[in-house]
Amino acid sequence: MTYKMIVLDLDDTLLNTKQMISVRNKEALMKAQEAGLKVVLASGRPTFGMIPFAEELSLADYESFILSFNGGKIINCHSNEEFFSQTLTIEAVQRLYEISLHEDVYIHTYIGDEIITAEENPYTTIESELTGLPIKVVDSFMDGVTAPVVKVLMVGEPEHLKKVEKKLQKELGEEFSVMRSKPYFLEFTDKGITKATSLEKLINECEIKREEVIAVGDSYNDQEMIEFAGLGVAMGNAPDDIKKISDYIADTNENDGVAKVVEKFLLKDQLITK
Repeated sequence: MTYKMIVLDLDDTLLNTKQMISVRNKEALMKAQEAGLKVVLASGRPTFGMIPFAEELSLADYESFILSFNGGKIINCHSNEEFFSQTLTIEAVQRLYEISLHEDVYIHTYIGDEIITAEENPYTTIESELTGLPIKVVDSFMDGVTAPVVKVLMVGEPEHLKKVEKKLQKELGEEFSVMRSKPYFLEFTDKGITKATSLEKLINECEIKREEVIAVGDSYNDQEMIEFAGLGVAMGNAPDDIKKISDYIADTNENDGVAKVVEKFLLKDQLITK
């Protein structure tokens, strides 16, 4: 199979621990685009937090896309238009807020280019540092949610949040997509919204078959995308259960794992089948 598209998670996949695209990763991805291959970024981050990396890779020049909010939005980098968007209603956010109080976890969401939370906490601070979005602390969380939102995060101590995740996946799985992107981030989007479902919409638009797609990720919100792609790649720093569902295990994000995948499967024109 000859691949036509590579889809990349950002944090702990394309980006190293300094939150940068390494020289080797960038060079490999630019060569892939010059050869006519699509490079797509797919992250749980809000759109604002992805744009600098899309610009660094010149995705607009190659008419490519970013999937933000775990697939809640698809942005055409060339036109800067939303190709797809799916939001949570204010009523749904209200329910999640009440559940967060019961489960004793923090909660935040996004309005415009701000993170909205009712209480300062170290995990929302991490989100702000990762995405570059400022935090707006409001007196009342629901008064701060003035319109439907794409995604809500419950955040907290990892071991506690892991228990909350298992419980809420059972209780809310028919209403929301529930997944962890990091040990301390539990993310909620509308039911059926994942990186995989949005990727399917995108490749249909681009007239690319799923067998012609490589997807690379490291965490639980990448699982469906890795399983969906013709070649699903787990980073060397991914948890063991993500590695088990992948077709190929790359080197780590600190060791140019993405570049090595591009060089092995795309730039050498090597045919690979599952």
